[in-house]
Amino acid sequence: MATDRPGNGGRDSRPRDGNSAPVLVLRLSQVDGSMLPLVGGKAANLGELIAAGLPVPDGFCLTTAAYREAASTVLDGVLAELGRLQAALQPSDPGRSAQLTMLAGRAREAIRALPVPPRAAAAVEQAYAALGGNTPVAVRSSATAEDLPSASFAGQQDTYLNVVGSTAVLDAVRNCWASLWTDRAVAYRAALGIAPDQVALAVVVQRLVDAGSAGVMFTANPLTGRRSEAVIDAAPGLGEAVVSGAVNPDHFVVDTEKARVIERKTGDKRVMVRPLPGGGTEVLEMPGRADSSSLTDEQAVGLAALGLQAERHFGSPQDTEWAIDTGGALWLTQSRPITTLYPVPQSRSAGAGTRLYMCFSLAQGLTRPLTPMGLASLRLIASSVAKAAGFPVPDPRHGPPPYAEAAQRIYVDLTTPVRSSVGRRILPRVFDIMEARSAMVVREVFDDPEFSVIRRTPFGFLRHVLPAAARGRVPETALRALFRPRAALRRLDSFTRHYAEDLELGAGAGPLDRLDHAERLLEGRLFAIVPAVLPLPAVGFAMLWLAGRLIGGQDRRKDLEMVLRGLPRNVTTEMDLELWRLAAAAKDDRDSRAALESREPSALAADFKAGTLPPALHAGLVRFLDRYGHRAVAEIDVGMPRWSDDPTHILGVLANYLRLTDPAMAPDVQFSRARAEAEAAVQQLVGEARRRGRARALVVGAALSRARLFAGLREMPKYQLVLGLAEVRKQVALVGAALASEGRLESPEDIFFLDFSEARQALQGPDPQGSRTLRGLVVDRRAAYATELGRRHIPRALLSDGTEPEVLYAAARVAAGNATLSGSPASAGSVTARARVILDPVGAHLEPGEILVAPSTDPGWTPLFLTAGGLVMEMGGPNSHGAVVAREYGIPAVVGVPEATVRLATGQRITVDGGAGTIVPG
Repeated sequence: MATDRPGNGGRDSRPRDGNSAPVLVLRLSQVDGSMLPLVGGKAANLGELIAAGLPVPDGFCLTTAAYREAASTVLDGVLAELGRLQAALQPSDPGRSAQLTMLAGRAREAIRALPVPPRAAAAVEQAYAALGGNTPVAVRSSATAEDLPSASFAGQQDTYLNVVGSTAVLDAVRNCWASLWTDRAVAYRAALGIAPDQVALAVVVQRLVDAGSAGVMFTANPLTGRRSEAVIDAAPGLGEAVVSGAVNPDHFVVDTEKARVIERKTGDKRVMVRPLPGGGTEVLEMPGRADSSSLTDEQAVGLAALGLQAERHFGSPQDTEWAIDTGGALWLTQSRPITTLYPVPQSRSAGAGTRLYMCFSLAQGLTRPLTPMGLASLRLIASSVAKAAGFPVPDPRHGPPPYAEAAQRIYVDLTTPVRSSVGRRILPRVFDIMEARSAMVVREVFDDPEFSVIRRTPFGFLRHVLPAAARGRVPETALRALFRPRAALRRLDSFTRHYAEDLELGAGAGPLDRLDHAERLLEGRLFAIVPAVLPLPAVGFAMLWLAGRLIGGQDRRKDLEMVLRGLPRNVTTEMDLELWRLAAAAKDDRDSRAALESREPSALAADFKAGTLPPALHAGLVRFLDRYGHRAVAEIDVGMPRWSDDPTHILGVLANYLRLTDPAMAPDVQFSRARAEAEAAVQQLVGEARRRGRARALVVGAALSRARLFAGLREMPKYQLVLGLAEVRKQVALVGAALASEGRLESPEDIFFLDFSEARQALQGPDPQGSRTLRGLVVDRRAAYATELGRRHIPRALLSDGTEPEVLYAAARVAAGNATLSGSPASAGSVTARARVILDPVGAHLEPGEILVAPSTDPGWTPLFLTAGGLVMEMGGPNSHGAVVAREYGIPAVVGVPEATVRLATGQRITVDGGAGTIVPG
């Protein structure tokens, strides 16, 4: 039966009978995936399984048309109230849950009180009779918002087993309709932002399999992510015992490539659900079943083969339910996507064998997805880096061959360096600086035989690095820093001035010129800042290491860390102190202080744009944004608004600063104290060296001087890159404004949900059909982006078969039951205070002295550091951005703490020991 697919411009996709009335019943063999609005997710997937030739019990579907006809007269008022509630209240608002529960109860009772409409009842009775008399059936709910790629809604609606007789079937249908409004289903949909009036329920009626055993099967391993393993849980009788968790099932893992069972564990199976004569089920106590298995290996392999067929048909791993009847036949009774699996990255460098992908986004402290234009920009920068190193890049817009993306995050194929001796020496040390837990995972991968070393000479590495370093004048810059440090700083100042001038585009440029300019910056100019600046902080840290070696003694790490406090020329520290000075000025101005204390940051931001802020606050904010307005949270994404676009975050931070009342805790006082402590530490270390000789003292003094002079420049390369990205954003936004003014985009910001090629195509000329297509593309990408914003777990590493190495190496991490959390020491000192878990710094509230617990940080977070008593981060290494800034401010910090934002709670009292790398609750 032909039907239009969803998204067909508002046309009614429902099949109709000869009288133009919506069809109420369809055989499952008539159903396919395009009928989701009519038959719901469960029925649509069963129809697809039948079309793929898989064994599915015969049955029919009562369509959503019947539900809508029955419910329309009684639910309109409840749906309107639910919609208003979802729009008005946030999930954290008190009373929201109770109101949802109350409205859900009203909806359920209204449905249960309804008879099934006569036409629908007649259609069900006729279809049921066609199955053969009083046939035992399963009656299953099939909602339009379930079994979707983004959310499975598993277990949200009801299923009734061993239903016998048409009267019982109609009762089960009505109960299924009512289960669309269970408390859990309503809360689940509300959490996902699904409008109450956008869901409807179909009902699947299938022959009940007389099951000798049944259960569930995942066609990919949901724990490790490995796509070549099917995981099966089985128990005797009906599958309800396994699905409901009433039994410890038999557990099998099948290698689907080799078609063999590789793991089996027998459960106790103390209960069994079985059908009763005449209808209904009973739960039977079954002691003594722990020694017997519900499946043979042959049956497990057979089920895995069926699952693999389903996976290939749907194009993604599946969560299935199955049964084996008493005659030994295998049946699939349900299939839905496994929504928890992280997609596998794909790179063009992929060759034979298993590949290792590391998440560059997490290494940058970025957990959120990147916009399409943000990804397109970083692909061009990555291509410029690869070309500078002499690697071939066939198409810069696609990124270099090792570049990959998954779930709108950036991954890099590190298989080649991991399988080389040079790469094994360099990679872990790089990740030690960027993100300590990633470094741990990389080191553990080294023990995997799949990644054994095959390149033992450094020639391939040097062939790319040395010419690139020479072209970037890296040796010259490093030598100048060693022997003429002040001249090196003057040269850097000159370079950054010229760099800033190169970013600008002349007046009168058209949209195409702006797009050209943005791509030129990304393809060449921006990366030039790295070889110009990075050698200086590298020299600084090398000198710190040299001083430590010359001084000698056991574990001088804490003494050397003290040298890095209160560093000069750290652009992020300078920015934070400038913001503090602005807060201090606002505190002294009555009108500014009153505004910050009494109004929401979003309202203050609107006043700033309207020019109605108190004059002192307005002028100070203008000065701050003139210098630092190019910064942002998640600032490597050009799709993210800059502070100059939206100063809400900055105004919120200023309001937080006003709560700091202890003068000794003032950030400028702390910074001055840290600088004095660092200078005293230098004198102490030089004095120690002098006891071993005058020459040694001179070298140590010179080394520590250069360490303090240059180490603060560690933030400069990213600062300058972000300055360039802000210019790219500005030019792209102007292109978006031009396209929106011509009606090709809905709003200027839509441009950030296109890439450069698509933006160019949009500029080629008016095309009404093309404009509609472009707008649809933006809508789809905005929806995908919004979905990804909700993803909490981002794998640091993934193998090309979907395996997440960090899960496999869980034994090497802190045991989940251990009360003490451990990570990497980042800033020495100990503090006991209340924790404040913050997932997004925009609008965040942090009381002075509280311990900031965050997934990661970038410069957009650091204004919060000024009032924090300590820092705990899930990501980062001892030399990551957050760790460096924490040391400079002198606050204890521990980074790389697994699941810190989950295992710690706001208000919980914790002790952070930044020297030991531990967090102790209580």
